[in-house]
Amino acid sequence: MAIGEILRNNVKEKLARDEVVASMTVRLVRTVEIARIARTAGFDTIYVDLEHSSFSLDACGQICMAALEAGIAPFVRVPANTPEYIARVLEGGALGVIAPHLRSAEEARAVVRAAKFPPLGERSNASGLPHLHFRSFPAAEAYAALNAATMVIVQFESAATLERADEIIAVDGIDMVLVGLNDLLADWGIPGDYDHPRVREAYAKIIAACRRRGKHCGVGGLATRPDLVAEFVKMGARYVSTGTDLGFLIGACTARASEVKKIKL
Repeated sequence: MAIGEILRNNVKEKLARDEVVASMTVRLVRTVEIARIARTAGFDTIYVDLEHSSFSLDACGQICMAALEAGIAPFVRVPANTPEYIARVLEGGALGVIAPHLRSAEEARAVVRAAKFPPLGERSNASGLPHLHFRSFPAAEAYAALNAATMVIVQFESAATLERADEIIAVDGIDMVLVGLNDLLADWGIPGDYDHPRVREAYAKIIAACRRRGKHCGVGGLATRPDLVAEFVKMGARYVSTGTDLGFLIGACTARASEVKKIKL
């Protein structure tokens, strides 16, 4: 079997066609069922949030492998942008890494070096990866295919990062910017003010910079504001982080409990 028949990233394919990608964040469910649920629900991708959860690397890897088998791209948000975390989540089955709190082009280059095999990066050789069904392929062929399939996503979550948007987005190997709006608003001193004019200005700036470079912008932190999500997608954003498994569960449970309590005797 050829490597191209095994290794695919449906998110990269959709983005290349300028389609909108729907993502769910996994922060609560630690078992593989969540990958199949996400697929059944219609999500294109999940990302396991190691930054804001107590997930182990083992649980993360199991979920990523289940997502690969389900046919959706698994990403992982690492708790620290270090080679130790980045390499291990990628070798565990992730097809992309989300690097939080990025602040400079040099930090972006370091993430790319950790995520990509030579000649694009410095990721160490690892054979028998789950992405390749644990098969062995010639190193040059495997490196090229894995580099092409693996996405590097950086988060903009501060005013300082936004000021350096152009130089960070220009870094070779960066595929997407995911706007961490809640942290950005907090950094601006206006937490929760989603309608502030600076929000639209920030998205316009990031989307324009991404489009100039043939890269992509993602929307995050707006699960309660589908109107703004739609607005930013129309502006050119193409990846939507819709919310967390915890949020969906709480929301559905609350709605059902409310329905019962409203029944009149």
